[in-house]
Amino acid sequence: MDAQDLRSKTPDQLKDQLVSLKKEAFNLRFQQATGQLENTARMRSVRRDVARVQTILNQKAAEAAASK
Repeated sequence: MDAQDLRSKTPDQLKDQLVSLKKEAFNLRFQQATGQLENTARMRSVRRDVARVQTILNQKAAEAAASK
């Protein structure tokens, strides 16, 4: 997931993506706890994607507040 791709999305699309990433992170944590997780690197990438989406959402909110 690239930050440029995320910046082109609307805040609603970003929020939807954030929800799906958080669900995936939950499922990965559950798989790890039960010993079924095969790709452990996916947890790290999902966490970083969540942080990336949240950062861009905050930037868009700050831009909207500054333009008012």
